[in-house]
Amino acid sequence: MKRVIVSVINDLVTDQRVNKSCLTLKEMGYEVLLVGRKQRKSPPMDERPYDTKRMKLLFEKGPLFYAEYNIRLFFFLLFHKANLLLSNDLDTALPNYFISRLKGIKMVYDSHEYFTETPELIHRPRVQRVWKRIEGFVVPRLKEMITVCDSIADLFQEKYGVKCHVVRNIPSRKTLPPKGDKKALDLPEDKHLLVLQGSGINIQRGAEELVEAMQYLNDCFLMIIGGGDVLPLLKQMVVELHVQDRVRFLPRMPYANMMAYTQLAELGFVLDKDTNLNYRFCLPNKLFDFIQAGVPIVASELVEVGKIIRKYDIGLFIPNHDPKSIAATIRKGLDDTESRARWQQGLAKAADELCWENEQQTLMEIYKHYE
Repeated sequence: MKRVIVSVINDLVTDQRVNKSCLTLKEMGYEVLLVGRKQRKSPPMDERPYDTKRMKLLFEKGPLFYAEYNIRLFFFLLFHKANLLLSNDLDTALPNYFISRLKGIKMVYDSHEYFTETPELIHRPRVQRVWKRIEGFVVPRLKEMITVCDSIADLFQEKYGVKCHVVRNIPSRKTLPPKGDKKALDLPEDKHLLVLQGSGINIQRGAEELVEAMQYLNDCFLMIIGGGDVLPLLKQMVVELHVQDRVRFLPRMPYANMMAYTQLAELGFVLDKDTNLNYRFCLPNKLFDFIQAGVPIVASELVEVGKIIRKYDIGLFIPNHDPKSIAATIRKGLDDTESRARWQQGLAKAADELCWENEQQTLMEIYKHYE
């Protein structure tokens, strides 16, 4: 049987894109091994129809973490047989590239974002230069690669001349769980439920302003589900603003559990700021999660997000990131019954078209090139 080793730097638990890629490869007849890391606070792995390996590291962040993981991954790939390597994101690209050349194995590179232009790097020029050198070394040597949206694909093609396929990170219609019960989930039954979710609730993604906006929304309740570097600040803000009765933090959880909460919301948020290329062209998972859950979207006017919302007419845009403006937009989204009926029609159409069952056909055609 053909064997593929799929590598990613996270702890595997909530990465739906990588899971879908693994399931697609399994469906195509590959024996799949997914490799990542295990952190001290990582949730247990759920059962998967393919093999997984999570490495325990001495370091959990910073340069030593990246160095340790890349060295460990290099030797893991060196001593394990494979017919194909799938590298997810720039932080696994270097060991995969070296092993592909050393052992004569084909490599697929899937970039989930425009990593070198993330806000975590653009204000740290020395660190950014390191990652740009890695990108500039690996990507031009590839014949083709995969990324998540047209705008980022265009950037890679223009900069490096590499053929860049687009496979959006879209959930499957088959995996939508039953809607949760407000009482069973300990959620207020007399308030409008709002949701912000994701594993990257980080700086410059509008979360701080959304929490501030909750001061002006007495009849609303915001669920913040997932993880990210701005969560400690958000929790502090909730206390300082005295909105503990309007905001609840829920930890990272399996996809089905998260979607049970999400489907109860009346509005979902994609509020990334246009402060860097990565956010300007982002097409985040949560956008498609909201679509599958039938939840209208409140968003900032970003290029790729805006295309989807306008095409299907499934939500509205904030005029700016002022908390009062965000609150006014939320109020409009909750009170405009005519628009809400129209959005539901658009969401139903979008859910039928923007599902993994359709998107994976593109991915399968790409993988066939490597057989």
